[in-house]
Amino acid sequence: MLEEAALQAFIRSALAEDIGSGDHSTLASIPPTTKGQARLKIKEDGILAGMQVAEAVFKWLDMYTVFKPFKQDGASMKSGEVAFEVEAAIHTLLMGERLVLNCMQRMSGIATLTHQYVEKLKGYHTRVLDTRKTTPNFRMLEKEAVRIGGGVNHRMGLYDMVMLKDNHIDFSGGITTAVTKTVAYLKERNLPLKIEVEARNLEDVKEVLAVGHVDRIMLDNFTPEQLADAMALINGRLETEASGGITLDTIEAYAKTGVDFISVGAIIHHAVSLDLSLKAIII
Repeated sequence: MLEEAALQAFIRSALAEDIGSGDHSTLASIPPTTKGQARLKIKEDGILAGMQVAEAVFKWLDMYTVFKPFKQDGASMKSGEVAFEVEAAIHTLLMGERLVLNCMQRMSGIATLTHQYVEKLKGYHTRVLDTRKTTPNFRMLEKEAVRIGGGVNHRMGLYDMVMLKDNHIDFSGGITTAVTKTVAYLKERNLPLKIEVEARNLEDVKEVLAVGHVDRIMLDNFTPEQLADAMALINGRLETEASGGITLDTIEAYAKTGVDFISVGAIIHHAVSLDLSLKAIII
């Protein structure tokens, strides 16, 4: 579930961007006391996401909004179904409409694509991870959509996990130096953060295992065959993550190696928004 304070801050900022000095189209044509109803109509099959966001948007605009959900986040949806019905002042419905649709269409697209990857891993130990390849200021909702679709969230940002990738390793002078400095840094600041290190070949894997203090190793751009060799070396001593151009067509071959996680940036940045609409109910 989304953290309430962060969601409220997002809604406040997003509505300020859209409404600005006022929704003059609505203010000019409809009396502020006029009440109305609308339904969220589903126009494409997929996995529904964003119901919590929709309710929060309308209730942020009008605390007396009546929100009636007919489906839940994570549910399969079919074209022609109705996700929810909302009753509020017409001004509330029209000011919140676009933000609700933008969020739900995007989130449902991500949840649907994530679900397709997750389905490929049925019967395997491996889980799908997202990445930081997200839309600025929209990461929270994109990662929530991944979770709704059955995926696992990686770190939210640079602050909640240490991840020593190729540039960190090269600039610091190698894996051993980077890890040693990181361990000292975390100890000095009393930061209980996990450490993940990227390995680009089997020699890197051996060095990570030798230096110790690492919680997870990311095996980047390994073929399934190379990954199997790396997994044999690691032998369960660390959490393992495969990454680098892994697709729906190839993910099962990687899962067969027993790797713990496969990170797929595409579940967010390649996802296509699904078609939804908010239609007024004439009463």
